[in-house]
Amino acid sequence: MQIYLDHSATTPPRSEAIAVMQQALASDWGNPSSLHAWGKRAATWVEMARLQVAASVNAPPESIAFTSGGTESNNWVFAGVQRRVRRSAVAPHVIISLVEHSAISRPVLSLEQQGWRVTRLPVDRWGRLDPQQLAAAIAPETVLVSLIYGQSEVGTVQPIAELATIARERGVLFHTDAVQAMGRVPIDLDQLPVDLLSMSSHKLYGPKGVGALYIRPGCDLAPLLLGGGQESGLRSGTQAVPNIAGFGVAAERITQELAIEGPRLERLRDRLFERLAHRSELEPTGSRDWRLPHHVSFCLTDQTLQAAGITGQSLVKQLDLAGIAASSGSACNSGTIAPSTVLTAMGYDDRTARGALRLTLGRETTEADIDWTAIAIEQILDRLHCQA
Repeated sequence: MQIYLDHSATTPPRSEAIAVMQQALASDWGNPSSLHAWGKRAATWVEMARLQVAASVNAPPESIAFTSGGTESNNWVFAGVQRRVRRSAVAPHVIISLVEHSAISRPVLSLEQQGWRVTRLPVDRWGRLDPQQLAAAIAPETVLVSLIYGQSEVGTVQPIAELATIARERGVLFHTDAVQAMGRVPIDLDQLPVDLLSMSSHKLYGPKGVGALYIRPGCDLAPLLLGGGQESGLRSGTQAVPNIAGFGVAAERITQELAIEGPRLERLRDRLFERLAHRSELEPTGSRDWRLPHHVSFCLTDQTLQAAGITGQSLVKQLDLAGIAASSGSACNSGTIAPSTVLTAMGYDDRTARGALRLTLGRETTEADIDWTAIAIEQILDRLHCQA
């Protein structure tokens, strides 16, 4: 029995996305910037996808710029703002949180090394930000606030509307990394006061290698790449037409399904938490009230198992032997043995922060999958106790 519970790392491309990608590859392979019929057919796929992605977040189509994925979109925000900030005697100031994805924290570290001032907001035990701390941190020289929407390791959803409103009232650009949130919680950019928002196709059953950045009309963000002037001059380079087409279909379909699929995933999520609630070795992490609907996470707190060198990676490997895919924290960092910086920011000690276990559900996850996974985890814990 094979059970895939690592949907926050990537999702299987849905058949509708694969179908349009195949058509774009086989038949409509022209350069979308060309003026002839071949180019026009390719350009149609790009613009159709732009409409689909924009509609999925209720944004104007011209606000969507395609990128290679969430990491590029996030990096573009900081590079674009940096190029627009004029040199002055006062160092520009940027605000992020202590629980950002590395695609945010590392570009910000680079800015800090270049003389920018950085404030990293703390979170509580459940990974939640306090909006009042953001209000207190904004200074006259603050040029950007970037706060994650849904945390990939512990599933906590931030009060983005309230945080963004605070930034807007102060006249400061607000960006959110919504890679984990898009398609899992409703996003309405006509109502949500954010200026910039990052998206990724492969987190919502589209292909890898494509994402987008929402840029609010009127927002002055410098171009990412210079060249042929594609994407309205903001991101030059010939567009990856098949990938973009697949992204558009995936975004459209997941938005159509959200009203039914979101509650279904919440029920399965809560079922897995409940099935393992009696295991004292596992402590649930992240907020239970403000949580991504597909996300289950724990940390290993049993001192005997910790002393025996059992970590979250140990549990992931044991689950893999049982045919179950899970992860220990973010897939981008899961190859490291260092403690999770997200969990340490939430107040966990280093040894406990090495015991992160994440199980993220998807469209094909069933109650039977949840029940079998709970049984497998219990069996693994029992076996590890015997070996410790």
